[in-house]
Amino acid sequence: MEMRLSRYGAASTRPAPVNRMMADFATDFRDGVDINLGVGYVNEATIPEAQILEAMRTVAAQRTQYRQAFNYGGPQGSPNLIASIRRFLLRRYDGRLDEATLARREIIIGPSGATSLLEAIADVLAPGLVVTGDPMYYIYTNTLERKGFEILAVPEDSDGLNPDALERQLLGMDDAVNRVSFFYFVTVNNPTCSILSNARRHALAALAARLSREQHRLIPIFFDQAYELLIHDPAVEAPESALRGDDMGVVYEIGTLSKILAPALRIGYMAGAPGPFLRAMVQKTSDVGFSAPLIMQEAASLLLDEHIAGQITRVNTGYRDKARAVGRAIQDCLGPHLESISGGQAGFYYYLGLRDVETHEQSPFFRYLTRTTGDPAIDGPAQNPHPRVIYIPGEHCVHPRGALVAAGRRQFRLSYGFEETGAIVRALGIMREAAAYAATCR
Repeated sequence: MEMRLSRYGAASTRPAPVNRMMADFATDFRDGVDINLGVGYVNEATIPEAQILEAMRTVAAQRTQYRQAFNYGGPQGSPNLIASIRRFLLRRYDGRLDEATLARREIIIGPSGATSLLEAIADVLAPGLVVTGDPMYYIYTNTLERKGFEILAVPEDSDGLNPDALERQLLGMDDAVNRVSFFYFVTVNNPTCSILSNARRHALAALAARLSREQHRLIPIFFDQAYELLIHDPAVEAPESALRGDDMGVVYEIGTLSKILAPALRIGYMAGAPGPFLRAMVQKTSDVGFSAPLIMQEAASLLLDEHIAGQITRVNTGYRDKARAVGRAIQDCLGPHLESISGGQAGFYYYLGLRDVETHEQSPFFRYLTRTTGDPAIDGPAQNPHPRVIYIPGEHCVHPRGALVAAGRRQFRLSYGFEETGAIVRALGIMREAAAYAATCR
């Protein structure tokens, strides 16, 4: 006998490809031997452990300002943290977001980081067509499809998604505009780390507003800013908030403290126009047990007020140095095979396209790196294989019914966040061997 599962439950019985691949690798991962360039973890050295512990001690001691910090919090989030986020946003945009505009927006805190807000969006908005960039944030788009949404992934370029190309594609589909549920863009894209330009950010917001007027319904546009605080190339223009100029209230910005402070704080927030949508989002947070742990929210409030500027500088200096070192190693090890490269200016990913080497899970390149070729000289002993290297194949990053399927079979995402630079350089050397091996298998 079997239980009756929902559509989402039935779809979730089959692990998502990246979920399965990373789980398989993690079961026997050997620290100091195998190298994981697929995991999207932050570098441990960037986490300000001493400041977090001190903030928690301060919160525990100051019961007047931080009331009941070890109890349940409210579903919208800590008032202290929400106030701190408002102050932080005004400092961050430094005149590019005025206080009056921000005052007309509400801020809510998710129950478990920014991902919990993304999941809630999929629960409170009616299923339909979700418009995003290609390559896409594969974890969320897979979630959306399991929840009954359809994905329209439009190819991006180095400045993000082109609004004119998007509009042409929408108009070229029979009833696509009628079916649009929402727009979703990661401003520093995962996986490519291409940076959405300010001009395109505002143009995309204007397109959502125009389509809303034509449809006589609000079609929200969500800008996921997960990596925006990690823009570490000083030559990149300072990001602007799309909230400014949003007269219709279609723009929502999603931020996180995971990448700049610590994932374990579980702090994700959303800013946007008040109304039924945000009320439903707050109720969803209440339904799953209120917002993030209150002690973490209060500690995050203190960290935002007192330490965030120095922390951002320190973290970005470290990632900038790693990006440059890894970028040089990519050219040294894979230069003859490279067809395209993006990233290295923000976040902690490079997205590589190879000219003559396939990278999907059945490819010789992948099998060499996972030591599953069947050749003992390459794989090593079964009980102690040679060093293995994992990455995210591009086949999982592009939409399976989109325009980039063929290119995705020769692409992959490489993270320079979690592992140290020396390990990444060693991994790239093994990738050079894998590319040479792949050439012998043609």
